[in-house]
Amino acid sequence: MQKKIPQRQCMGCRERKEKRALIRVVRCTDGQVQLDFSGKLNGRGAYLCPDPECLKKAQKAKSLERSLEVPIPAEVYERLHKEMEGSVRG
Repeated sequence: MQKKIPQRQCMGCRERKEKRALIRVVRCTDGQVQLDFSGKLNGRGAYLCPDPECLKKAQKAKSLERSLEVPIPAEVYERLHKEMEGSVRG
């Protein structure tokens, strides 16, 4: 019997994809917003495809803010954009 693969919904395109294929943005217990590449940080998580278009859609619709229930600092969006650019080139 095959192991069940966890699925999560992208906050940009709203498609369900494998959890490992998405970038996790987490609101830690202290209220700080961070990127979580290990998928093991404690806190409330939201997921994005590693696609700059999904980031634009999520930023425009403020879906990350709604999901994490806190304002997202500009530095987090900048770091997400840099990570996505790096994954597209690499």
